[in-house]
Amino acid sequence: MKFRTLNSLALAVLAMLMGLAVASACATTPKKSTPASKASAAGNTAQDDTMRLEGEKRFRANCARCHAAPPKFPPRVMGTIVRHMRVRAMITDEEMRLILHYMTE
Repeated sequence: MKFRTLNSLALAVLAMLMGLAVASACATTPKKSTPASKASAAGNTAQDDTMRLEGEKRFRANCARCHAAPPKFPPRVMGTIVRHMRVRAMITDEEMRLILHYMTE
């Protein structure tokens, strides 16, 4: 099958990754949270909120021109997708980290 444009190839790769993500999401089991993990999470809430907001800004500036925010995927799968798109969108490592934090929260 020939792809006429680079965009078609990128969409095909993204569709394949999303298909793998859905299969992976179906195979994972939810984690149970403990009181200790809730307490440590509460301590980092302000920092997490800041990172999430920055990640959302970066997503809107770099990714939203071509993509709507996908449904939530496991962090490992989303990491693969974001790293792949980092090269195509030419974003920095810091922007990638913020976007990944936003997409996995």
